[in-house]
Amino acid sequence: MGHQPDHPHDLDGQAELLDLDAEVLADHIAGITAWLPVHAEPRQIVDLGCGTGTGALALLAQFPQAHVTAVDSSPGYLHRLQEKARAEGVADLVHPVQTDLDADWPDLGTPDLVWASASMHHMADPERALRKVHDILVPGGLFAVVELAGFPRFLPADAPEDRPGLEERCHAAADHLHAGRVDHRGADWGPMLTAAGFTIEGERTFSVNIAGSRSEAVGRYALGGLRRIRAKVADALSADDLAALDRLLDDDGPHSILRRDDLAVRTERTVWAARRNE
Repeated sequence: MGHQPDHPHDLDGQAELLDLDAEVLADHIAGITAWLPVHAEPRQIVDLGCGTGTGALALLAQFPQAHVTAVDSSPGYLHRLQEKARAEGVADLVHPVQTDLDADWPDLGTPDLVWASASMHHMADPERALRKVHDILVPGGLFAVVELAGFPRFLPADAPEDRPGLEERCHAAADHLHAGRVDHRGADWGPMLTAAGFTIEGERTFSVNIAGSRSEAVGRYALGGLRRIRAKVADALSADDLAALDRLLDDDGPHSILRRDDLAVRTERTVWAARRNE
């Protein structure tokens, strides 16, 4: 899923999380691309805020005749995308473009499908970005906006045993810190898309609940995600909560999250399919 990193030095950790997200939620992402109400198979796709390529590669799997222009501000993400595209034999179908979408946009062609997953809420002026997408789409083209309902939850509500509810308290602290900084996180994009001249053809919320026993990647995804949250909320947690969190995040410790057999990935993603009128 797309993202513009908060801190360049955190790129590797964030890129690994994006890759784990793609691995763990592959079936879910394929379900979203299959749901899109395209009139005909798209030939030119633009992925705005492509991250390490989750959406771009899923779209190529769904629409193998297409070419994807993959846009992100991070050269590291784009390099990782190119490596994955080469490994999947589709490097010639992916055109990476490094740019800051809050600045002037480069020529992105005239796509018949634009995809923006977890990237619109990072825009300084989302309404401007929506108008730009409307202008570059071919008449009748489709804009797919995917928004996250926050970062996934992994632990049962009564875990860990010594500090039940720890994960929700961590998320509450993170949400409090984000308030006012990422104004459109979790936004309802429908009215803004309509205001930008689009017709909403579909809106659907996809619920995810993947048992951790299905993949050891779930444990690594949980570990990486909670480590990232810890870096943000450590000062806001009680001493007991921080100590319990650190026990979960200790790879080799007896309470490591990697040793748990009760993990799951629980989250929701909402998709808006918006048509530029003919």
